[in-house]
Amino acid sequence: MIKFDHRGIESKLVGEENGIDTEKEFENYKDRISEIITSLHNKKAGAGEWLQWMNLKYMEDTVWYIKEYASMVENRFDNILVLGIGGSALGGLAMTEALLKPYWNYLSKEERNNYPRIFFLDNIDPDCVKSLLNTLDLKKTLVNVITKSGSTHETMAQYMIVKDILEQELGDDYRKNIVATTDKQTGVLRQLADQEGYKTFVIPDDVGGRFSVFTAVGLLPLALVGIDIDEVVQGIKDMDERLKNPDIYNNIAAQNALIHYLLNTQKGKTITVIMPYSTRLQYIPDWFIHLWSESLGKSSDNNGNTINTGQTPLKAIGVTDQYSQMQLFNEGPNNKLINFIKVENFDNELKVPNIFEYTGIGYLGGKSLNELLDAEYESTKVTLTDCSRPTVSIILPKINGYYIAQLLYMFEMQTAITGALYNVDTFSQNGVEQAKNYTYALMGRAGYEESASEIKEKLTMV
Repeated sequence: MIKFDHRGIESKLVGEENGIDTEKEFENYKDRISEIITSLHNKKAGAGEWLQWMNLKYMEDTVWYIKEYASMVENRFDNILVLGIGGSALGGLAMTEALLKPYWNYLSKEERNNYPRIFFLDNIDPDCVKSLLNTLDLKKTLVNVITKSGSTHETMAQYMIVKDILEQELGDDYRKNIVATTDKQTGVLRQLADQEGYKTFVIPDDVGGRFSVFTAVGLLPLALVGIDIDEVVQGIKDMDERLKNPDIYNNIAAQNALIHYLLNTQKGKTITVIMPYSTRLQYIPDWFIHLWSESLGKSSDNNGNTINTGQTPLKAIGVTDQYSQMQLFNEGPNNKLINFIKVENFDNELKVPNIFEYTGIGYLGGKSLNELLDAEYESTKVTLTDCSRPTVSIILPKINGYYIAQLLYMFEMQTAITGALYNVDTFSQNGVEQAKNYTYALMGRAGYEESASEIKEKLTMV
């Protein structure tokens, strides 16, 4: 199992003003944490609770259908193109980047074991969209369009462009090149998919986009490029068994949730940094940023009190950001909690040759990049402690589907527990909806005429 080390936030190391006494605080909050975990599990099957993501690892039929479809289309396509934004793209991107061979899309077909390349189109920058579509042979591309509502304007605009090109190049056969992941019954994409005869996969009810990585949203792209989704599901199951424990002393998600809550509300740590020491994990922080921001950034609590709460999540990559952000982390405002993600065993070991033995860099000869990376992580952690900056470390035995699934599910549970500590509606996102509505208005969607006049007037003032 993955491990969690919270020694770096102890007040005896970083000072009373920056850290906490975990033994004391775990004891103070053990009953509250137990209540929260018990409540989450009691409500996870309830309609309207938005907790169905806690049940996904037991939906074996979904995994079976995904594997069956992946087998049916094997060797038929050179590329997978995922159209989606936010939760519809970030989880799949994070996991494929972590679990595929590095630089996957640059490898030969043989080096990819005949599996396709994969691309995530998660923005509507016209230059990038046009360039990618010109690069891909769409006739040999399977397009996975993902939107639960079916009305996400960015995704549907992409879909309309791609569908038009496919239809021109393939005629009626274009339908074989599109698979839709959307709501079971409602929404524009569901209606279109049924009319057009696309293969479809369902995003379950009561699963929000930022918690959808273990639905077909994330699992289908993984299966299409040959990643073992059974291993992923087993990782979630095993972590779920561990995190069902209501005892904070034996629940790492609860521990990190309480640490974040206390350091934010009592110690002024308004920023949480996610810093993996692995390039393959570089998109894990992006996925976490979405999860943490939308779930905890709230203007009011469940009692209607204005609180404007939530930590700002920040991405950093070790060792890259030791040479960009670390100066700020060490000597800038002491308002951050650093979350390291460390990998114990990499797939490869790469030795530095002994070729400059009698120079200032001779000490590197005979060592490995693995040793150097570990030394960088350890020295950075100690330096931050020297500067009274609190840190925690999440340790993965290695990078594979089993441990990455554990990591993401732990973050999901951590977020749910933290939201309960803040007493906010973790699963709403009202702060996102207004901008969507204004976009509908500016683009001329029917029913938004009044909003169009309102926003046009506001645009003259900002």
